[in-house]
Amino acid sequence: MINKVKPVNPLTTIKRYLLLLGFSSTIWSAFAQGGKAVNGNPWDKVPAILASIEAPVFPNKDFNIKDYGAVGDGKTNSSGAIRKAIEACNRAGGGRVVVPAGRYLTGPVYLKSNVNFFVDKGATILFSTNPKDYLPLVRTRWEGVELMNYSPLIYAYEEHNIAITGEGTLDGQASTDHWWPWKGKKDKGYVAGTPSQLDAGNRDALFDMAEKDVPLEKRVFGEGHYLRPQFVQPYKCTRVLIQGVKVVRSPMWIINPVLCNNVTIKGITVESNGPNNDGCDPESCKDVLIKDCYFNTGDDCIALKSGRNRDGRRINVPCENVVIQHCTMANGHGGVVIGSEISGGVKNVFAEDCQMNSPELDRALRIKTSTARGGITENIYLRNIKVGRVKQEAILITMFYEDKGNFMPLIRNIRVDNMQVAYGGKTGIVVEGYKAQPVQNLQLSNLQINNVKHPYHISNLKGLKLEKVEINGKNMRSEEVKILDTEGNLHW
Repeated sequence: MINKVKPVNPLTTIKRYLLLLGFSSTIWSAFAQGGKAVNGNPWDKVPAILASIEAPVFPNKDFNIKDYGAVGDGKTNSSGAIRKAIEACNRAGGGRVVVPAGRYLTGPVYLKSNVNFFVDKGATILFSTNPKDYLPLVRTRWEGVELMNYSPLIYAYEEHNIAITGEGTLDGQASTDHWWPWKGKKDKGYVAGTPSQLDAGNRDALFDMAEKDVPLEKRVFGEGHYLRPQFVQPYKCTRVLIQGVKVVRSPMWIINPVLCNNVTIKGITVESNGPNNDGCDPESCKDVLIKDCYFNTGDDCIALKSGRNRDGRRINVPCENVVIQHCTMANGHGGVVIGSEISGGVKNVFAEDCQMNSPELDRALRIKTSTARGGITENIYLRNIKVGRVKQEAILITMFYEDKGNFMPLIRNIRVDNMQVAYGGKTGIVVEGYKAQPVQNLQLSNLQINNVKHPYHISNLKGLKLEKVEINGKNMRSEEVKILDTEGNLHW
């Protein structure tokens, strides 16, 4: 039996006091976001979010990794030299750890506070493909669940004021020979009889531990297990900057800040078409800017997350106040994506002036959750989005993604303004809610979707507002749209 969730709004008491103190209802409306459709222009919130994102600042001191023994021949292991340079920079109060031109082989890189890891133009960091190099185990999050696992390729834990910058390349060297076969798919190099995450004691075992509240220190994986590490994962960090670098061939999720505040991801290029190769996954983060980036990925380009199922509800930290500007998406399962590891909620997301185009891009906007996830997804805004071609849907909002449980999700306040789609794929707009919990408040304006096989498939949606919406040249009126009350889904 699924119980309909009636989220408690903690702002109710605050509202009463503000009104008693003489604040107008207009001021209150600008402050409050949950519940009803947001009145006025929600984009007025963006300047305040951007003003709250503080980029790190570093002393003007350089620490060249060659001075600590690094060799840029692509063969010599420079792990020790990189570690020594980072530690020296941290001890000195901060600065730049400089990776000059050359090819440097290394194991995991551990960032420390006040260190700007600068990969210069012409420099490539080649990360080892030997899993043993990613020991000892570290505290990490894997598909939204905490555990002790192999270190991400670049990792930081509870550090402050950190950066990865420059015009160089970070190469994870993942391929159908290394890392990707652990997914368990033949097209990614898996051979029957070899180990993968699908074996007993791996992925399913981790998820089972989380559902049973097994303590983190007993969720020990790593060697003998086959859960691929993320590429870049700052964990519980503040003032994080990732700028300019090119990132290729990742084992799994690529840019994955977890439980971080003040995150800036700017001007990076991500090209990695392996399994679960999400381009950028801010997870339970607050105040995030993703700007001027290029994504060509094997999974979602940008996906906002907040933990999976019981473990996500245990930590219960949303991903909030995210601004996405001037990004370009090529291959991927979705351009701007919310979910599916979303149990802590996602709110206040603003994406504007983005371009998306590829026959291998499945969707432009994708919101995916389920009754196993629960959580609240609200206040998602897109504008000025130009789409050349997508394969599946221009807009997909579904509560039927993957598994089922007893925690009804809530999706509300979604607005898309000024989106043009030249080739819309199979279905222009898909919305799937529950009878007990419809998707609430979907507003579309100045939307054109062309060359699509089916205009829309909408079930259990409450509050649809259309203005100047055309699909295959035909104007859509809100009152003429057929909204189904069935709960059959198309099994995405």
